[in-house]
Amino acid sequence: MAMHEVSLMQTTLDLALAHATQQGAQHIHWIKLRVGELSGVIPEALTLAFEIVIVGTIAADAQLEVETVPVICYCSTCQQDFQPDDWVYRCPTCNQFTTDLRQGRDLELTAMEVS
Repeated sequence: MAMHEVSLMQTTLDLALAHATQQGAQHIHWIKLRVGELSGVIPEALTLAFEIVIVGTIAADAQLEVETVPVICYCSTCQQDFQPDDWVYRCPTCNQFTTDLRQGRDLELTAMEVS
């Protein structure tokens, strides 16, 4: 497991703990993350990192839900979004190449349940 994922999970947990504290919560039950296919993060490594960073916190029994976000590109010629078949971002309608990514680099804390 890379230190990268541990660092990211620690930052995410810190954010979740801050929100939970602001709400006067005693427990974090689950945390949901959106992880883009191009974020450079391996979901399985995030899950392992999560198990490490929650020890001894109010999230010690929390579950982690990871939503994988696909790559979506935009074709300015066709003025439409498309999901590329591979790492070459070519519009399936007009065959134009694009570098305009609409999603897929995401890494965000989207939801959590506390009490």
